[in-house]
Amino acid sequence: MQNTPNTDYAALLLRLASGVAFLAHAGLKVFAFGFEGTVGYFQSLGLPGPFAYVIILLEVVGATALILGVQTRIVAAVLGLELLGVAWVGHGANGWMFANEGGGWEYPVYWAVSMFALALLGGGAFALGQRRSVVV
Repeated sequence: MQNTPNTDYAALLLRLASGVAFLAHAGLKVFAFGFEGTVGYFQSLGLPGPFAYVIILLEVVGATALILGVQTRIVAAVLGLELLGVAWVGHGANGWMFANEGGGWEYPVYWAVSMFALALLGGGAFALGQRRSVVV
């Protein structure tokens, strides 16, 4: 199946919106909760504290790659897996609706599905990592 201009621009929108959102989430962990607060939260979930640093790095590097369109398929798939972990470990016990106390798993699962859709679509328009063949 050949991408159409619409799918290229759809992938671009999904890349940019998700990249900005991942930067915002990493920024929340660093600037609002602080490293200590984020490490403490991870530990309260039964995760090793240093794992917080790995997730922050993953979100910053992944967000940057999405925005630039570098290795979009791989990055989106990895971030989708991270979001499934967020849904399971961080929000699973809080019920479905994200408006529930502590946030339910609805939003991270939706976002994970969006990342898997982007992994299938690829980088789309204006992606630095996009390989295009020229048809004459």
